[in-house]
Amino acid sequence: MDLYRLTIHDLHEELREGRVTSNQITESVFDRIAEVDGRVRAYLTLTKEAALEAAARSDERYRRGDFLGPLDGIPIALKDIFLTEGIRTTCASKVLENFIPPYDGTPVVRLKEAGAVITGKLNMDEFAMGSSNENSGFFPTHNPWNTQYVPGGSSGGSAASVAAGEAIGALGTDTGGSIRQPASHCGVVGMKPTYGRVSRYGIIAFASSLDQVGPLARTVTDCSILLRTIAGHDPADSTSAEVPVPDYPSLLDGKVEGMKVGLPEEYFSEGLDPEVERLVREAAHALERRGMKMVPVSLPSSRYAVATYYIIAPAEASSNLARYDGVRYGVRVPDAESLMEMYKRSRSRGFGAEVQRRIMLGTFALSAGYYDAYYGKAQKIRTLIRREMDEAFSKVDVLLAPTAPTAAFPIGEKMDDPLQMYMSDVYTIPVNIAGVAAISVPCGITPDGLPVGVQLISPPFGEEVLLNVAFAYEQERGTFPNCPL
Repeated sequence: MDLYRLTIHDLHEELREGRVTSNQITESVFDRIAEVDGRVRAYLTLTKEAALEAAARSDERYRRGDFLGPLDGIPIALKDIFLTEGIRTTCASKVLENFIPPYDGTPVVRLKEAGAVITGKLNMDEFAMGSSNENSGFFPTHNPWNTQYVPGGSSGGSAASVAAGEAIGALGTDTGGSIRQPASHCGVVGMKPTYGRVSRYGIIAFASSLDQVGPLARTVTDCSILLRTIAGHDPADSTSAEVPVPDYPSLLDGKVEGMKVGLPEEYFSEGLDPEVERLVREAAHALERRGMKMVPVSLPSSRYAVATYYIIAPAEASSNLARYDGVRYGVRVPDAESLMEMYKRSRSRGFGAEVQRRIMLGTFALSAGYYDAYYGKAQKIRTLIRREMDEAFSKVDVLLAPTAPTAAFPIGEKMDDPLQMYMSDVYTIPVNIAGVAAISVPCGITPDGLPVGVQLISPPFGEEVLLNVAFAYEQERGTFPNCPL
């Protein structure tokens, strides 16, 4: 039995019954990493010694019968944007190549308190800026379904590690689709919770009004277990919502008969690959067979979402990344003749091309004389997008849409065309702008052998409904195949 292929809930049952140990599961995962990560390149840092120590503690708890819950003893990997005490945290940037944080971020603390075994830190687009994982400051990650293709981004390492069996589950962050889009491309489940549902304390910031932490796993049930563990109010994060967290796994019954699903007409229009549209519409039909009713809705302002995002997100990035100046954080170029020269040379050397591009875009949008014309106007469009979502949710329980306009694309295909790359997130960005919750669930495989995801979207703090609809679809769809790697 390949333990690295099993789900969180199945492995927990095996652990409870004493049929396997956390040490065996952890060794299986690290053996798998040794076997395939030379081709996938999902990890930036491995923490095998610490992982085996955590597994030994977990095994002792199971022997005593006082295990901590469904994540106790389960190998989980982290996108390298989460601060981890004593473990290198780079955000896939040369600026932070040797940065070792003095504390754990809140999501990491909650995983450890639940007994999870942390296997290491995963590759990503630098500072989470990218849709393909090609913008990593170190090397690109490859899609386990076809290693000539991208895994998506920015949480590409997280999605690829779960798909390839290099982790049982993973955490990522989603600013404009960075969990859902790579989940779609790698054939796994990925969820962006409501803004404020999960603490951002100890997460390296990209765009603070858009960033949100979420889980990636093989099944909806596993995602619900991870979300239940990391969700909840955190006094250390001023944007953390003081809203009760349901016991998501216990609410998954698949009963959705009579519920309404909205199909946004703007999401099924020009630019959507016909094969992706076919598979997504098949997913809608599957939910109809479960008794759900399809309702056409319109989100007209969503056509401006990408333009709005690429004003708001770079503006916030310009502010957040100002701290990496060679003095307080990160790499410092020696022998500069002045403070200003040291700033320029350190940031030029430390930041990659995409990060530099977005800093410049954001700085321009915030500059005197342009703030109202760009940033102020973008915030008004943001309000319109949120209002239209609210109006749609007054008629339906969830929305259904493609996660991405295409399946994964070949490595290098879009690197010279930033605009084409940005359009990879055209269906995910409105969710972040509105601050609502969404999940991507695998819904099929193209004739080229690449997975496709269907996206379900819920009102704010409607994760229990969202997860249950996703669970109902998963039951109707049946078991999704493992990647062929």
